[in-house]
Amino acid sequence: MLFTPFCLVMSCLQVVPDRSQFYRYKSISLSCGDRLNSTGWKVKRKTPDGGVRPCTSGWGTTSSGSACIIGNTYPSDTGVYWCESGDGNRSNSINITITDSTVLLESPALPVSEGAALTLRCKAETESPDHTFDFLKDGRVVSSGARGEMTVHRASKSDEGLYVCSIPGFGISLGSWVNVEGSLLPSSSPPPAASCSVSVTRLMFHVLVGTPYLLSTILLGLIYRDRNRAARTVAERRGSNNVIMEIVV
Repeated sequence: MLFTPFCLVMSCLQVVPDRSQFYRYKSISLSCGDRLNSTGWKVKRKTPDGGVRPCTSGWGTTSSGSACIIGNTYPSDTGVYWCESGDGNRSNSINITITDSTVLLESPALPVSEGAALTLRCKAETESPDHTFDFLKDGRVVSSGARGEMTVHRASKSDEGLYVCSIPGFGISLGSWVNVEGSLLPSSSPPPAASCSVSVTRLMFHVLVGTPYLLSTILLGLIYRDRNRAARTVAERRGSNNVIMEIVV
């Protein structure tokens, strides 16, 4: 199970199966996945009329602690669901729609991490081998085919948007928003190696440029040393000659 950054520090609402659209009479399991204390959270929902109710309000729904199971979904179960603690803290929200449409789009209710696979499925209330399926993102067709499935192998922020699936001549689904969030894992790209190679190149450049100056400095030092040594030798010889002359006189 992938947790969003928010869910790493607080409760995270999870839905099984991970979808945002369901046909009538299907079963949904909602639970509050608190990494520290799951017993302090309860599933709540905001209904289409604007009211806020606990998940237990629907017929055929059972609740136990931080979990809620809707055994037979009805359009009245449509709404925004979240987890809420006794002191008013809230988790992420999930928009769940129960539809009687002839076409259903199965898309993740939870955010998809960048780099992970994103799969969308288009379902018809009445299946037929003659069906073709069109997937639209923000009003534009992004995939067409006879399989009724679309997969983005490495999702990115550009894949985030409002998706709809259509079966030409049969019907069109309701729209579902797909969220793509940044990955928590550090990338395995090799910038350190690149920066290392750049540093070595710069070092070699400075060595090549500075070598002539270094050699010139050493050579001047040697010349200066030899000149001093020669001057001392001449001075010593003159001093010894003067001494000999004084003895002879």
